[in-house]
Amino acid sequence: MGLAMSVDERERFLADLHVGVIAIERADGPPLAVPIWYDYRPGGDLWVLTTADSIKGRLLQAAGRFSLAVQDEEPPFYRYVSVEGPITSVKAADVEADSRPMAHRYFGPDMGDTYVESTEDQALKFTMRPERWWSVDYSKLT
Repeated sequence: MGLAMSVDERERFLADLHVGVIAIERADGPPLAVPIWYDYRPGGDLWVLTTADSIKGRLLQAAGRFSLAVQDEEPPFYRYVSVEGPITSVKAADVEADSRPMAHRYFGPDMGDTYVESTEDQALKFTMRPERWWSVDYSKLT
C-alpha cells in the first residue's frame, strides 16, 4: 500500500489552511527555509506575499523558483505535501485582492483587517506554478 496522496487529495490538502515553509535557493549557502502564509486553489497556481527588500523577496527574485512544504502533525496520521516550481509572475500586491484576503485567511476578518492596516511596506505577489509534488499520508496505513 502506498502512502502518497492522489492528485485530488494533495491538491485539497495544499488548499487547506496551513502555514507553509518556503525554501529558496541562495548562492552563498544553504537554502533559506522559513514559515510563510500562502494561498492555493486546486488545479491552479500557488502564491505568496513578501516585500521586495526582504531576504525572501530578494532571494525569490534571484532564484526564479521556490519550494513550499505544508504538514499536519496530528499523530499518528502525519501528512505532508511539498511542491516546487518556477515563479510565473511577480507583481505589486493589491491590498483588497491579495493582502486583505490573505490576512483574513490566517487571522480572520477582524484581526486580519488590523494586520493589513498596520503594515506599511508594499508587498509583492510571487506566483508559482507547481511542477513537482511529494506527499505522504500515514492515515493510509489504517
